[in-house]
Amino acid sequence: MEELFINRIKLNKENIESNKYPFNIKCLKDFDELIIDNPVTLFYGENGVGKSTLVEAIAIALGLNPEGGSNNMTFSNYDDYSDLYKHLTISKFGLPKTKFFLRAESFYNVATDISNNKEGVSPLSLQYGGDLHECSHGESFLKLVENRFWDHGLYILDEPEAALSPQRQMTLLCYINDLVKQGSQFIIATHSPILLSYKYGKIIDMNNNMEEIKYEDTEVYRIYKDFLDNPYRMQDILFEE
Repeated sequence: MEELFINRIKLNKENIESNKYPFNIKCLKDFDELIIDNPVTLFYGENGVGKSTLVEAIAIALGLNPEGGSNNMTFSNYDDYSDLYKHLTISKFGLPKTKFFLRAESFYNVATDISNNKEGVSPLSLQYGGDLHECSHGESFLKLVENRFWDHGLYILDEPEAALSPQRQMTLLCYINDLVKQGSQFIIATHSPILLSYKYGKIIDMNNNMEEIKYEDTEVYRIYKDFLDNPYRMQDILFEE
C-alpha cells in the first residue's frame, strides 16, 4: 500500500476551554491522537457527536475552504466554524496531487463559485463537466467527483449521502474504490450504511471515543437491518400499537 498523505491527527489540549464549543462535545474533548492507517477512514456516530465538526477542522487545518472546495477556493458566506482546527496537529507524508473538501450542506455555494470563476478565458466549470447548477443536487455532486477527483488526491467528504439516492451512493462507492486504487486517500463523515460498508475502509466510532468498529457492529447497520427485515413490526413498536 502507498504511503498515506495523512497518517496521524493529534489534539493539542493546551488552552482548551472544555466548557465551550466544540470541546464540550465529549468525543472531541477526550481523544488525544488518532492513527490513520487506512486509505478510507469513515467517521461514524450519532447526531451531535462531532463528526462534521472534526472533518471540517481537518479540512481547514489542511488549508481548505471551510465551506468546501479546493485550497484555491476562498469564498465565504458564513464564518461559524469552530476553533478546533487551531488545536490539531496533522502528520503528513508527501503532497497529494490535489485536495478537496466536499460537504453536502454547502455544495450549492461551491457550485456557484465554480460557475462565477474563470481560468484564463475559459469558465472554471468546464473542468467540472459543465455548469453544476444545470444538474440536480445529486447529479452535480457526482459530476464534480467524476471530473475533479483525480488520482493521488486527498478528499474529505462530509455526509455526502445527503445529496445522493441509495443507487448513487453505490456509484460514489465505485468512484472511491477506483481512486483508492490510484493512490488517493479519503476521510469521510457519514451515517450511510452503504458507504460505511466499504470493504477496504476503517470505521471510527465517535460514539465510543474513536474506537475502531466493525461494520456489522454499528448501530446504523443493526437499525436498518431490523427495520428492513420487518418494517411493519418496527412501526408497531415505534407507534406502540
